[in-house]
Amino acid sequence: MKYFTTDSKTAYEAKAEAQRIAFAPVMFQACRVLRDSGILELVQRSGAKGMTPSEVVAKATLSRYAVKVLMEAALGIGVFCLNDERFTVTKLGYFLLRDPMTRTNMDVVHHVFYRGMFDLDKSLEQGRPAGLKSLGDWKTLYEGLSQFQPEVLESWLAWDHYYSDAAFPAALPLVLADHPKRLLDIGGNTGKWAIQCVKFDPSVRVTIADLPQQIELARPAIQQSGVADRIDFFAIDILDESQRLPEGCDVIWMSQFLDCFSEKEIVSILRRAARAMTPESTLCILELLWDRQPNETAAFCLQQTSLYFTCLANGNSQMYHASDLMRCLRESGLKVIEDRDQVGLYHTLLKCRKA
Repeated sequence: MKYFTTDSKTAYEAKAEAQRIAFAPVMFQACRVLRDSGILELVQRSGAKGMTPSEVVAKATLSRYAVKVLMEAALGIGVFCLNDERFTVTKLGYFLLRDPMTRTNMDVVHHVFYRGMFDLDKSLEQGRPAGLKSLGDWKTLYEGLSQFQPEVLESWLAWDHYYSDAAFPAALPLVLADHPKRLLDIGGNTGKWAIQCVKFDPSVRVTIADLPQQIELARPAIQQSGVADRIDFFAIDILDESQRLPEGCDVIWMSQFLDCFSEKEIVSILRRAARAMTPESTLCILELLWDRQPNETAAFCLQQTSLYFTCLANGNSQMYHASDLMRCLRESGLKVIEDRDQVGLYHTLLKCRKA
């Protein structure tokens, strides 16, 4: 990893960045409202000509005052330029409006993270997701996922799927290269991987192992997929060490799953996976590892996502450094036989067998 090794900012640049961090919640909400109110769209469509605030007011649903304060705030943020009293959209404004990753991240931060992050200090001190109460009364976020308000669930799923959707097509031929007959999908989420598997290889049968309420969330999409006859369900609380996993599968699959658990819990899960494996079985782990990212921005996004786990999801997991996961695998009696980065650009695929 070649990032985060030097301090390249001048003192002035560092102090300026500190002010942006101080006002970051204000900046975030201003940009979100500019986007969602249609103001950013209006100005972007005006091109190089730009628009005056009065012209925006004539076409927007907000008052003159609201338009004025938002557009002036956007100048300092860097969303607009101002020349001859006309506002034009900058490159930053363009990406806030048009970039799918930015939109996905902003939506999940607003609907899922934002209010709960007020209790980050309590979460860190107490080792529990103290901010989760902003969404509901559950021990972990996963227990309440199926009960989220529609817009909250929509934002969470879009965020979760945005990254996995790009990786799954690249991972499928790698995971199914040896044409396994039985694949166990631990933490199957909404069933997307299971559906894609059985469509990709007509000989494979997939079992989704997940919480009962998560299985119910996945069931409708699977029933409508046209391949439900080759997808089974196995209800399990993976944190209950007394519950055993189905044995004898050719492949065990974990996608963006282990980052939902502490290192101690990961070792417990991996040991039980190893017990369910035969000597010929392969454990395939698809994960986002912050030190394996192709650029500093991707690493930054994952590092900040760790605090979502701290404050909202469970209070004890994170987006891991590769060395953390490798240590857990060794402690679990597993060895890595294949290690491939940038699967779908951001993910790492680890193929493991019993040591």
